[in-house]
Parts: sequence; structure tokens; C-alpha cells
Amino acid sequence: MAHAHASNTKRIWNVFWLLSVLTIVEVILGILKPASLHFTTFLGTSPLNWIFIILTIVKAYYIVWAFMHMEGEKASLRWSVVGTTIFLIIYLVVLLLIEAVYVHDVLTGPGSISKWIF
Repeated sequence: MAHAHASNTKRIWNVFWLLSVLTIVEVILGILKPASLHFTTFLGTSPLNWIFIILTIVKAYYIVWAFMHMEGEKASLRWSVVGTTIFLIIYLVVLLLIEAVYVHDVLTGPGSISKWIF
């Protein structure tokens, strides 16, 4: 007896709308740049940057989960792909933030030869 092929159209549209809403939130925050989120510091950068980082990771997770069909795989394969990717993204973000703080300190700190215009 053949199994009926389940339509994934509803799931695809749900993921599409979720990713669209997250992207719209990112664009609106990027355009408005609320001062309370942009000109304060939290863990080395502004809360606005943390919001962008977190929303980007969530979007990447849903893209991998839905469009690369990870939800249908065994848990060990899912975690080996998704876990490694999340670890590497977080590692990259930490390294970029550390390097950005260093460059900012060098270019704007006391004794800097040139003025840096942001």
C-alpha cells in the first residue's frame, strides 16, 4: 500500500511568513535605530546589534530546519549539523566583536595619530 504524499505547502508558507516578519523587524530596526537600543552598551556592543545577531541566527536556524529538511533526520545528524553551525556562528561573532573593539580603541584612543570618522 502506497503512502500518500503529504503537502508541505502550509509548512513552507508558515516558514516564509516567519522569516518575512523577522526580516521586516530587522529592516525597521535598522532604519529607525532607536536611541535606547543603539547608543547603549551591553556585553561589548549595543543591544540593537545583539537583536540583529539573534534574529539572524534564528532565521538561519529556520532556513536549515525547513528548507534543508533537517526536521526529518535523526537527532544525531541534526545536532551534528545545526549544533556545529551555531557554534561556529557564535564563535565568529565573538571574534568579530573582540576585533571591532580593538580596532575602535586603536583608532580613537589616546595617542592615535589620525582621527577616525564613523
